[in-house]
Amino acid sequence: MDTTVQTWQWILLIGSSILFLIYSPFAKTKAAFFKAQHQKKPTTTLLLTGSLVISWIFAKSITNAANLGLAFGLLGGLAYAGYYLSFAVAGWILYQMRITGAFKSIHEFLQTRYGRKAVLVFTVLILIRLFNEVWSNTMVIGSYFGEVGSSSYYTAIITFTLLTLSYAAKGGLSSSVFTDAIQMLLFSILLICILYSLFKTDHFSTQTVVNSSEWTMALGGNLLLTALVQSFSYPFHDPVLTDRAFIAPPKTTLKSFLFASVLGGLAIVLFSFIGIYAQQQQWSGQAAVLVAKSFGTVSLLLMNFIMISSAASTLDSTFASTAKLFVIDLKIGNTVTAGRITMLLMALLGSIPVFLDASILSATTISGTMVIGLAPIFLLWKLPAPKISFFLSVGAGLLFGILLTTNSVPASLLLTSGKYAALLWTNIWGSLICFLLYLIPIWIKKYRT
Repeated sequence: MDTTVQTWQWILLIGSSILFLIYSPFAKTKAAFFKAQHQKKPTTTLLLTGSLVISWIFAKSITNAANLGLAFGLLGGLAYAGYYLSFAVAGWILYQMRITGAFKSIHEFLQTRYGRKAVLVFTVLILIRLFNEVWSNTMVIGSYFGEVGSSSYYTAIITFTLLTLSYAAKGGLSSSVFTDAIQMLLFSILLICILYSLFKTDHFSTQTVVNSSEWTMALGGNLLLTALVQSFSYPFHDPVLTDRAFIAPPKTTLKSFLFASVLGGLAIVLFSFIGIYAQQQQWSGQAAVLVAKSFGTVSLLLMNFIMISSAASTLDSTFASTAKLFVIDLKIGNTVTAGRITMLLMALLGSIPVFLDASILSATTISGTMVIGLAPIFLLWKLPAPKISFFLSVGAGLLFGILLTTNSVPASLLLTSGKYAALLWTNIWGSLICFLLYLIPIWIKKYRT
């Protein structure tokens, strides 16, 4: 790698992190550290919307959006953007749970309705999610500083993790929301700069984008429908998203989630234009890196900074959510110090997979399919379901996730063809079974009474 580029990469990484450390608020109280509340001032719609969007536009998602644009054109970008329906779904359901049910957290809801065992099962699911967020984002950052396995690769990962941990531990969720606003502004500016570079070329236009796809199930349609199906379950196992549903007044929260659904999806679609440009050039590989390099050093540094900003926003949110999970939701420890210790432990444990073989990493990742059983629990939360409904639905979702992972889904159940066909139909059939298993105990109980 060019020495000048690498030097500037380190300056951007260390400089931005130090500035965040200096200017992030210092949380002295539990309200500030775990709920981003200072002097009882509620979080505004603008601030919460920006925090939601940037916390979900993480380094891995940016990479995926560009690569899907390369593989499937505009349909690829739309398919990945489909996951941002999750904000609208979660925003509306959690708004109703706060207004009608008077619940103050998801854990309180689960404890009240399904008991301690359900809380523990749910905790395992979200812990796996948080654990994976650490290494999956830091590995993307490391790949921009050196080859996988090189000393510069590991040095960048360790440095980035420690610096992000430092300012996250300083203010908890307050630091996360504060830095999210800055990172969202930076992301928007940098994305505009990159899009400008694309469209100022003679051979790239809106027409190029429109004509970039073959609108078939095999070439992106399967993934789009999968994203829409998973959006009814996926958001509820992501505390980075759901924690933000309880830190502002209900109406502010609902508006923020709806705005975030539109803005987040739009950002992903726009980022897929990078992959469409690479597709037009008939390139193969990591689209974001290829396009950035083709426009020179400045564009490459812009892309690097986007990755750093987006990864940092997700990582600090992950640390904040982990602290809240243990101290507030599980009531393990009752102080800000306990929260900071929890952040440190997650940073250490979450970094271990970085040093393991890639095949081991993929084997530990829980897919969106494995949590489809959460959909009926939250979408039908008003129904008087017995405790067994929770375990039947979640258990069925995990089973279908395992079937997909082990390629055990019968081909006769796949009603479309092409890439992601197995993913789509496993989610469709699995979701139907989960809803059925959730409802059967309710019907039996009603019949008996």
